[in-house]
Amino acid sequence: MTNKRRLWNAAVRALVYAAAALTVLLLVGILGYVLYRGLPNVTPALLTQSDSVLKGTMGIFPLIVNTLCVIVLSLLIALPLGVGAAIYLTEYATNQKLIRIIEYTTETLAGIPSIIYGLVGMLVFVRLTKMLHLTTGSSLVAGSLTLVIMILPTVIRTTQESLKTVPQSYREGALALGAKKWYMIRTIILPSSLDGIVTGCILSVGRIVGESAALLFTAGAGKLLAGGLLSTYFNSGATLSVGLYMYAFEEGKYDVSYAIAAVLLVLVLVINLCAKLAKKKMKPKV
Repeated sequence: MTNKRRLWNAAVRALVYAAAALTVLLLVGILGYVLYRGLPNVTPALLTQSDSVLKGTMGIFPLIVNTLCVIVLSLLIALPLGVGAAIYLTEYATNQKLIRIIEYTTETLAGIPSIIYGLVGMLVFVRLTKMLHLTTGSSLVAGSLTLVIMILPTVIRTTQESLKTVPQSYREGALALGAKKWYMIRTIILPSSLDGIVTGCILSVGRIVGESAALLFTAGAGKLLAGGLLSTYFNSGATLSVGLYMYAFEEGKYDVSYAIAAVLLVLVLVINLCAKLAKKKMKPKV
């Protein structure tokens, strides 16, 4: 190897290491700054109370509840649809033209700006729930249905790529032993694809908790809790990301905004850890 080639390889290696280090530093810097500014403002009163002019209290408890409600409902709808679509495309579909059309459609949906999803959700889901006399306007149900469309491409693509990594010999061996196709998919293919499914779930949660533009159009900006769980879903409610925007840019309360940002980071971290633990428990032992 010539000296010129050695210098070139060393320079490329140094650039790769520098890029990796810069990525880590950016992540640590952002997380550290947000937690440094936000954690001192996170108090038990802030986490357990709601805004009330009459009582003179300030809190984000309704925002936390609304965020968890939106996450649960969105994932309950999107995960079965996304995983089912991925199974169909990978294991059942034989028409390559149809497969390419569906894959192109999902990729296009993933690239649409969220504000457009919010407009469509307002024109479709908000009006639909009003026509059915379920709500009087914006609601967490309309916001959750809008988010389902937004995260569906992510779930489909990550699950599909994970299914493709399962060796073909697994399928052939199971079918040769007399297993039905669905039994083979349920007991062999899906457990072997848990990594991709969990990855899609984590990415979806990240987009749900970080979304504000679409939810402003569909879920609304209410800061009070309704009487019960169903009432919460069918009433207007602000999530943590929407509340962060409102406190920062409409009310100028940056201390509360940084506190909400810190809570969001901790919430996403906890959900990701729970997803990892669930994957570890469900994954078959070899």
